[in-house]
Amino acid sequence: MTENPGPLLGPAEIRQLAERAGLRPTKTLGQNFVLDGGTVRKIVRQAQIEPGERVVEVGPGLGSLTLGLLEAGASVVAVEIDPVLARLLPSTVAAHQPDAASRLTVVGADALDVRELPGPPPTALVANLPYNVSVPVLLTFLERFATLERVLVMVQAEVADRLAAPPGGRVYGVPSAKVAWYASARRTSTVGRSVFWPVPNVDSALVRLDRREPPVTVATREQVFAVVDSAFAQRRKMLRSALAPLAGSPDAAVRALEAAGVDPQSRGERIDIDGFARIATALAAQAVPAPQSPAEASAAPGTADR
Repeated sequence: MTENPGPLLGPAEIRQLAERAGLRPTKTLGQNFVLDGGTVRKIVRQAQIEPGERVVEVGPGLGSLTLGLLEAGASVVAVEIDPVLARLLPSTVAAHQPDAASRLTVVGADALDVRELPGPPPTALVANLPYNVSVPVLLTFLERFATLERVLVMVQAEVADRLAAPPGGRVYGVPSAKVAWYASARRTSTVGRSVFWPVPNVDSALVRLDRREPPVTVATREQVFAVVDSAFAQRRKMLRSALAPLAGSPDAAVRALEAAGVDPQSRGERIDIDGFARIATALAAQAVPAPQSPAEASAAPGTADR
């Protein structure tokens, strides 16, 4: 590391940090470290980070993006599964931005296991997400941390397309619909492979999510997501067949779909999250026994003895 390091990490410093820590990026943890300061600042800029804002970062790695967030004035809670990297991050920040060291909190944990975070609740999630767990991490944090107003993540380009896909296209699927429950999503830009070490075999992209209210429904989120999962379990099936196991029978599925105003011959890729919510509402209504009439109640076993 240079004697007077700048606020961000450069390629030589990243390799030196990794060497001194005895680290080699692993495919198991999906580690691809960002070498380019310009890319880091672009991520922070597109996330619209404000000074003093509480930001959660998942998978900070060697600290490239962490330093960019701190440079923008954010207070960062970084969740890192690798214990070596988790121990290294505070000293890296102290070396590059000593005045910002007090604004960093490191949580050594698997992001999928995190249910609460220290300090003030975060309003933004900004991360270079590991390719192999990007969608589960994103959905988990949207579910568990309702204070997140916006998200800016770097993911595999193909995943970015799925997250931001509207209904009707081939890439629209389970991630698209479930993310839409929480937020509006759009792909903002492509990131070249050369900004990473090691260089990945796939392109990356940035996705911006802005929190919104979920659809109005009496069904639970779990019930709506069960409909989404069933609808896409076999994409080529019409909804009347795809939802039959969930509804109890094909006829029950057709009744629920018609009640929801959805063509039973449609496929899941044509339905937006509001449509899935209406279907879940209709299925929940079918599962509730109809109220008994007074005559039926009086004829019920044991009624005369009460």
